[in-house]
Amino acid sequence: MPAPIPPALVVLLPGLFLLACSSSRSPAEPGARGDPSASRWPDAAGDIADPRLAALASDLWDEMLRDNPVFASKHGDERYLGQLEDVTPAGLADRRARLAALQQRAAGIDATALSAADRVSLGLLGDEVQRALILAGSGMETWLVDPRGAPQVGFFNLVIDQPSATLAQRQALEQRWSAMAGVVDATRGQLEAGLRAGRLGTHAAIAETVAQLDRILAQPCAEWPLGSPPLDASLSAAERDALLARLRATLETGLRPALQRYRALLADKLLPVARSDERPGLVSLEGGRELYNRLVWVHTGLPLDAQAVHEIGLQEVAAIRAQIAELGGRVFGTSDVTEIQRRLREDPALHFATRDEVEAAAADALARARAAIPRWFGRLPQADCVVVRIGAHEEQETTIAYYNEPAADGSQPGRYFINTWAPETRPRYEAQVLAFHESIPGHHLQIAIAQELTGLPRFRREGGPTAYVEGWALYTERLCDEMGLYSGDIDRLGMLSFDAWRACRLVVDTGLHAQGWSRQQAIDYLLANTLLAPNNVANEVDRYITTPGQALAYKIGQREIAALRAQAQQALGPRFDIRAFHDVVLGEGAVTLPVLRANVEAWIASAR
Repeated sequence: MPAPIPPALVVLLPGLFLLACSSSRSPAEPGARGDPSASRWPDAAGDIADPRLAALASDLWDEMLRDNPVFASKHGDERYLGQLEDVTPAGLADRRARLAALQQRAAGIDATALSAADRVSLGLLGDEVQRALILAGSGMETWLVDPRGAPQVGFFNLVIDQPSATLAQRQALEQRWSAMAGVVDATRGQLEAGLRAGRLGTHAAIAETVAQLDRILAQPCAEWPLGSPPLDASLSAAERDALLARLRATLETGLRPALQRYRALLADKLLPVARSDERPGLVSLEGGRELYNRLVWVHTGLPLDAQAVHEIGLQEVAAIRAQIAELGGRVFGTSDVTEIQRRLREDPALHFATRDEVEAAAADALARARAAIPRWFGRLPQADCVVVRIGAHEEQETTIAYYNEPAADGSQPGRYFINTWAPETRPRYEAQVLAFHESIPGHHLQIAIAQELTGLPRFRREGGPTAYVEGWALYTERLCDEMGLYSGDIDRLGMLSFDAWRACRLVVDTGLHAQGWSRQQAIDYLLANTLLAPNNVANEVDRYITTPGQALAYKIGQREIAALRAQAQQALGPRFDIRAFHDVVLGEGAVTLPVLRANVEAWIASAR
């Protein structure tokens, strides 16, 4: 999956990702709020012809940048380089009001008067704003505690891309570091309000976050990534030492005490009264069932209810279990899924021994996929993709891998972040499918190509619906078998395990949030129906609990892309061209599944 987004960013950026972009644009005065009406992005509207829609698309992009300064600065927009998200109640209320104003403007545009291309952009813009409004009005900020998206995780990851070449950039860096304590205190204030209202986070998530904070607070600030950021090589030794000394002093007097206060709230007040792991889902909160139904639409873009998704998941799990049994019979001489699971999970030879081995396997899979894609895709991205290890500050609680986008100007490649913590728990048989999903031909291929579609408005190039983004990456996992990229049947079992994992998500996510499943019930279901390592299973269930609905996107999106391919193959017969099909799917950026279906069916009609 793309990089986890801190909760403050999720409010405005459903389906968007933190992009690692830099630019030669002139920096604004450090810390200046910037003038949102003076866009630094002349291409924000792309090739939209209608002037009202073009202005709206440009304004939406600027609102995204304004409300998410980290997102903006990773795009090279330095108007907000010294700032962080405003997560106070007043800031969130203002954000909701501006989103509602954008929605009203979109409703005032007559779609029938637009060109076909502009009608698509108007519809996608409306969906983007609606998703953002649902999340902005969810109230989740008053109870959500998530070790994968806690403030310190997002802060510590900032050091990768924070520029420091110019005096203005260094001043903005210091201002942003100084602002971190306020964000943590505002986050704490939201949770205190939730506590007073009886809206509480889950026990496992709070306990994991406390443990994470304990490890961070046990270190001196100089050992934090924030205390030793990679500064620009142009700085003299004296300048570097002076800047580092100021940053560490800021952390010692600002962020460290704020994290201590945050930790005290979590450990002393929230953990004793946290929602039980017996009922950690949204269904246990007042209004939670209705919120979950809205989140199903946010992440799938389809009019599905939780029960329908649950049933789809059960059918998919049964079908994939049969495939695991058949392939396991060839590999191990037994079709008993439980025995296949035992052999894969308990054989030390099928697990890594060192961190270096985990990283090397990821790099090898990426290299082989890079060499193979010209035979399967007509359109290829210019940006490259590299393997990077996940940092020590988040590796124990985060997912097994994630992806960060390339810089639009080519100064930074796409990055496939791989988790090398506890390598003996990392299965070798999952390494290839994981790499293909996160890098090539999965996330990197799709996202880097979208960034390079210069005719699209920026909001379409730089984000999009979760079901498309994750559905594409899951689709490529089985595609890689057709491409001959798996080394053998053991690796194909990993492919089936990952497919079963995403099918199980439909069952587990709806089970937790709509049917009242316990955390252990969800863990047991994943253990019984996938080949995943137990430590990954527990982390995944905790992720579903804290990001309700997001896990549904993968399988729903994959099913639609696979169905459209089958439809095209049947309609076109020998004229079907897999490279052309993939170019159609990837050629308009990340779109909703209904728009994708319209695009593919139009291509089928023209190809006939």
